[in-house]
Amino acid sequence: MNKPLLVAAALMGLIAVAHSSLGERYILIRLFRRNNLPNLFGSDEFTKQTLRLAWHITTAMGLGLAAILIVLALPGGEVGRTIPKIISATCVLSGLVAFVGSRGRHLAWIAFFAVAALTWFGYR
Repeated sequence: MNKPLLVAAALMGLIAVAHSSLGERYILIRLFRRNNLPNLFGSDEFTKQTLRLAWHITTAMGLGLAAILIVLALPGGEVGRTIPKIISATCVLSGLVAFVGSRGRHLAWIAFFAVAALTWFGYR
């Protein structure tokens, strides 16, 4: 068991959770109160949704990195097969955030799901 990698994974997980919760509370909500955000597709709502989903996709990626660090910290095992599965799951989560957060209007979800599928089936 590689303890430094486990500590790194725990820190990455804490960073991800803090990023999402504190960013939402102290940055995004305050930013969205402004009245000078760009109007895309007729209003600033798409801009707000895009900023929010991009913020939380960063969190999903951080959690994926934490999971990879955990796998790397464990002795032996199927590292070569587990890491692509984690990457795939991280991309599925990111795709869901993009799809739900934008109600399907921001097309990043298509790319995330494609990467997830290609990664998953590429290492089967």
